[in-house]
Amino acid sequence: MKGWKPLVMIVSAVILLVPLIVKAEVTYQKDIRPIVEAQCLTCHGSASPLLGEFKKNKEAFTKANLGPRMDSYSLLIEFVKGDEAGALMRRLDDGKSTRDKKPGNMYIHLGKNEEERQKNLNRFKDWVGSWNLKRKKELTPEELRKITAPE
Repeated sequence: MKGWKPLVMIVSAVILLVPLIVKAEVTYQKDIRPIVEAQCLTCHGSASPLLGEFKKNKEAFTKANLGPRMDSYSLLIEFVKGDEAGALMRRLDDGKSTRDKKPGNMYIHLGKNEEERQKNLNRFKDWVGSWNLKRKKELTPEELRKITAPE
């Protein structure tokens, strides 16, 4: 029996530590899509213009409370690591790590209170993999590779 004690201690440690080490992958389908559907599609849903159309008449769409359409993975990912890379991060950021401490203009829409906004922001950060507030032209190839955002 004396030899079992170290083994039991090791197994117990592994059982306690594995959940801390192995983090479940955050995906668009499982984790991000429900947040987008609950918090974003009023302004970025199927009634919204595609990005090119939005850019042509930004002022009118903004007055109508319509932003660029983001109701699918392929449309949303454009703002994460496509031609508009970083836009999603800048707009959803809470501002805590910026010089002016101002949150992005869409942070307020991440939830009904600060706790929910922080929870949803953290979920987005985990999904993106490398939260970066730079614009595409400022991102290095290495920084772009670090953005994961799995479907």
